[in-house]
Amino acid sequence: MGIAELLRQVDGAGEFGVWLGRVDGTPVFVHEAERAHYSASTMKLPVAMAMMRKIDAGELSIFQQVAVHNDFASAAGGRFGVNPEEDEAPKTWKQLGKKVPLNWLATEMIARSSNLATDLVLEQVGIPAAHAALAAATLPSSPAPESKIQRGIDDVPAARAGISNLMSPAGMAGVLVAVGNQQGESGEYLRELLAGNQWNGEIPALLPKRTRVEHKNGWDTRIRHDGGIVRPKDADPFVLVVCTTSDLPDPEAQHLIASIALEAWNHRHNLEAVR
Repeated sequence: MGIAELLRQVDGAGEFGVWLGRVDGTPVFVHEAERAHYSASTMKLPVAMAMMRKIDAGELSIFQQVAVHNDFASAAGGRFGVNPEEDEAPKTWKQLGKKVPLNWLATEMIARSSNLATDLVLEQVGIPAAHAALAAATLPSSPAPESKIQRGIDDVPAARAGISNLMSPAGMAGVLVAVGNQQGESGEYLRELLAGNQWNGEIPALLPKRTRVEHKNGWDTRIRHDGGIVRPKDADPFVLVVCTTSDLPDPEAQHLIASIALEAWNHRHNLEAVR
């Protein structure tokens, strides 16, 4: 069963977007790839990219100590805090009132998808820098990118004001292509962060065990996304992003993404055959 057939089976259940291509940024299969979805945690990768940019520029230190707190400036004015009941990464919360290294927070942000760690890193980096990292990674094939970072996680005042973070499959593919081709220690660091992701219910789920997948996923009500670089041992690596905003039960949305990834894997020696 091809990817197109998998998508036909969920037609009418919501919005589904796919970008599949090479690490050089060449797309081989796209479906609604320019349509933006609420980003959920996929925005955490551009935040990490912006962090490394500032570290490379000497504006931040990867080992600098950051005070762990839960009070942040809202993009709409005023203050907000992260809801601990919606954060599935408890380790950062255990450090409230203490100081931890920036790179520890980055691992919590990417590998465990901590919302609190994300806002702490974003506070150091700045929203404009995070959006700039996302925008700089726009693929040449995306003439009018809709992806954007405008606020922190759980910034309820901003959300009520219509200020949101958006990510299209093509936008996420762009940041993965950028990370996949980034030279030097910073590129290696980002790829290792993604490879250490502990939430593996989507792209990696049906692939052979020990397949290296450098990926960042995101989820919320009606939202389930994943985007990553898959590195087979017997073929060239490829980039896959699937974004879903739908009425599917969450396990079904996860299985859809996993099934699309398996189809891409089955055609890894000839991606052009994927249909």
